[in-house]
Amino acid sequence: MSDIISLLPDSIANQIAAGEVIQRPASAVKEMMENSIDADATEIKLIIRDAGKSLIQVIDNGKGMSDTDARMSFERHATSKIKNIDDLFQIRTMGFRGEALASIAAIAQVELKTRLRGEAVGTELLIEGSEVLKQETVSCAEGASLSVKNLFYNVPARRNFLKSNPVETKHIIDEFTRIALAHPEINFQLHHNGVEVYHLNAGNLRQRIVGLFGHNYNERLVPVEEQTTVTNIIGFIGKPEAAKKTRGEQFFFVNNRFIKSSYLNHAVTSAFYELLPRESFAFYVLFLEIDPARIDINVHPTKQEIKFEDERIIYTFILSAVKRALGKYSVSPSLDFNDENRFNQNTSFSRPNKEMIDEPNPKLNPDYSPYKQIDARTLSNQNNWKDLYSDSRKGEDIAIIPETEQEFSTGTFTIPSRWETTPEDQPLLTTYEEKTQVLVHLQDKYILSAIKSGFILVDQHSAHERVLYEKYLHQLNSNTPAAQQQLFPQTLHLSIPDFEIAKEIIPEIRALGFDVQEFGNTDLVIHGTPSDIKDKDPSKLLEELIEGYKQSMQSPKLDKREEVALQLAKQAAIKNGTRLTEREMKNLLDELFGCETPSHTAEGKPTFVTFHLRDIEKQFEKLA
Repeated sequence: MSDIISLLPDSIANQIAAGEVIQRPASAVKEMMENSIDADATEIKLIIRDAGKSLIQVIDNGKGMSDTDARMSFERHATSKIKNIDDLFQIRTMGFRGEALASIAAIAQVELKTRLRGEAVGTELLIEGSEVLKQETVSCAEGASLSVKNLFYNVPARRNFLKSNPVETKHIIDEFTRIALAHPEINFQLHHNGVEVYHLNAGNLRQRIVGLFGHNYNERLVPVEEQTTVTNIIGFIGKPEAAKKTRGEQFFFVNNRFIKSSYLNHAVTSAFYELLPRESFAFYVLFLEIDPARIDINVHPTKQEIKFEDERIIYTFILSAVKRALGKYSVSPSLDFNDENRFNQNTSFSRPNKEMIDEPNPKLNPDYSPYKQIDARTLSNQNNWKDLYSDSRKGEDIAIIPETEQEFSTGTFTIPSRWETTPEDQPLLTTYEEKTQVLVHLQDKYILSAIKSGFILVDQHSAHERVLYEKYLHQLNSNTPAAQQQLFPQTLHLSIPDFEIAKEIIPEIRALGFDVQEFGNTDLVIHGTPSDIKDKDPSKLLEELIEGYKQSMQSPKLDKREEVALQLAKQAAIKNGTRLTEREMKNLLDELFGCETPSHTAEGKPTFVTFHLRDIEKQFEKLA
């Protein structure tokens, strides 16, 4: 039997390695910029065209390379960082595996011009598909200029898997941002299709954060500093008002290397417990300085995942450092043990206000006037036993006792289950299975409605989101915006990545009723808002819309118009915890069951659940 095992040719081996190291243009950007940092560059310029698909060029003023080193740098596992096995546990440089340039050259057309400091001439090298086409002496600037053209030109299947230009550009900006944050002492520039996107001068970390994310971040930063025998932690966290609905502006660096760690992220999230609303994510840029012998960074080709010798103690130190910073700068609430009156106040419950119950919600019907919001009443008179009455069982809701017989007879008081019933006995809904006789508002989140076969439980936020989504989608398709002009226009300050995303969806934003104009480098001026949205801050609403759209770009499931309509519907829909009147509940159910797809939101979440009598009866039979 003949031998069947043979060594792969270098060109094929390099393409296989490229599949692990170079997944998209942003991967090449990361490797090329890290090489410039390892070359002690103080100025780095990144130039891209067509989201990096046509051109990625990195120009630096680093040490440069000799003609021999320039040629050797494109060989597999050729590196200047590793001499023996012990060096693997003392790594502080970015690139060390010796795979990046060889992988890039296997799937692109590469041109390198480099000159050593102090030398009169440099070297030019042309490589295409791992094949060296030319190497000659040329006149060039000190440092290096590496150009990568037509990425994946010889692997069309890989090129077809690339996303749209806006998505790939976002990934490139993400990599650029991480590297620029890790090295505020270096000048960085980013040019895309001939337009300068970033021009960052050398400075400190705060200046770099402001340069990347906008001037409004300057007042939102809280410094963090913690020194221990295991690690030193420095950086900044954002105040609660800087939190966003989506992840993205969260950065961990270990020895100046960006890493991803859901475990350590949980430490920061825990420190913000009770300071942020649900589904909000804090901003942070934290640097950990650790002995390289205590970590292993050679566990993943992209080097964005590392192993710690003791991850639990790192978690504890991060949690402590963030909590200490929040307390030091009076961000987190503190308990004053000298204030005895604080313990005599009970603000956990209040009596329903008649205006709040009777007046409708403008989000469901703009023809009605908005109802008033009231704060929880502070009860300091302990002689009023009825107001202080509560169930002694821990975790139970407290009952609010009716003060008069008339109030008791009309059924307007609240019982521990927080069910609300209406005294009217009349048909309310005619648009689905059966006319119902009663609507119950449960926990200010759900609407319970009886039907012939049992009852349905409607999620008010999901239901309203579905209604608005179909309305906005129809509005986009018909291009009939209904805008209400603002008396005083508002200016929305965006970071450069968010502004690039906003420019892409401005036509859809305008079609939905926003009258916006570009102003300056990264600002939008809001002159008008959709006429049916009256109780939302326009700039906050638009910022959340852009943030949601940015997050959806990671794994798009809808087209651009559908996604914009969905994001606005999610922001404009009534929130759980909002009390609705009987008429508002009726209107919402009528509109929901008038939709083309009433049962689910655009993301596939159910809007209502049906409970059948036979299933309920089975439950009672089990208890019998």
